Amino acid sequence: MKQFTRFFIAAIASAAMLMSLFACGEAPQKAEEKAEKPAAEKKEEAKKFKAGFVYVSPVGDAGYSFAHDLGRQAVADLDWVETSFVESVAEGADSERVIRNMARKDFDVIFTTSFGYMDPTLKVASEFPNVKFMHCSGFKKAPNMNNYFGRMYQARFLTGLVAGSMTKSNIIGYVAAFPIPEVIRGINAFTLGVREVNPKAEVRVVWTKTWYDPALEKDAAISLLDVGADIIAQHQDSPGPQEAAQDRGAYSIGYNSNMASFAPKAHLTAAIWNWAPLYVETVKEVRDGTWKGDQALWWGMDKGIVDLAPYGDMVPEDVRKLVEAKKAEIVSGKDMVFAGPIKNQKGEVAIPEGQSASDEQMLGMTWFVEGVVGTTE
Repeated sequence: MKQFTRFFIAAIASAAMLMSLFACGEAPQKAEEKAEKPAAEKKEEAKKFKAGFVYVSPVGDAGYSFAHDLGRQAVADLDWVETSFVESVAEGADSERVIRNMARKDFDVIFTTSFGYMDPTLKVASEFPNVKFMHCSGFKKAPNMNNYFGRMYQARFLTGLVAGSMTKSNIIGYVAAFPIPEVIRGINAFTLGVREVNPKAEVRVVWTKTWYDPALEKDAAISLLDVGADIIAQHQDSPGPQEAAQDRGAYSIGYNSNMASFAPKAHLTAAIWNWAPLYVETVKEVRDGTWKGDQALWWGMDKGIVDLAPYGDMVPEDVRKLVEAKKAEIVSGKDMVFAGPIKNQKGEVAIPEGQSASDEQMLGMTWFVEGVVGTTE
């Protein structure tokens, strides 16, 4: 009996040893498999390119930030890119905080899309030299920061041709944002288009000092309609001016994106943005290592970054043909918008005959052309 007991105990011990050996053989393998999976996932995550966007107004379904977000969506369609955006970010300290938070989260490139983001972008760029920054509409740059914009004045000139052809009162209202070169340049280009087809017409400017304030911008348009304007143009993000024009039975020229849905009975056309070509090219360059900093990019209609929205049904065929002919010239490389002779408000020759404004002159423009009623303040 004792012999049997010893045998039984030995058998149990042997079985236990085999089980222990089996467990020891399996456990490390499973642990290794568990350790490898997260590492593989991390490796895959590391391959994902990150692009961030900062907007000054709500994305909504029209306007400036909406146009930028359409460009972001084109980037997001690339299967190797992950995008993120923050909307309604105030210029100044708040924007600096948002931009810095993005940089800390290891974004590869950050697009800051409002003029007032320029200094905050420059400051954060100096703190994160490995991150690429793209600032829209400004003029400052750094080894890891470019500024970029489009030659919107080309589209503005074309919309001026439409407005000058359609006005009956010869008073065209312009609801303007801030008196900075970008906005002044657009007003001038628009006025040059107006006056090319209608030398008797004038463009009256009201400043709102806003980028997005629908109620205030609508009120500004109403003030212009009250003094006889029968067409309203604008340089803001909201459709307020378009709605004011329709309420009064006047016409309107939109901006940033196609605003026809907000004022279908008034909307003649709009000067619009298409940021997709520039945004897609930029992220590809950053990924491929071919991106260069300290650059100022100013693309034109020939690259598709600026364009016109579809014409409203009320725009006659002869006006459409005139505008399309001028557009074809611009696309082909003939930029005639700021070609002299051009006079300023005082009647003095600002750009002589046979000369054209240089990029530097246009980017620093602080004076109004003949035909504008208003001040640059």
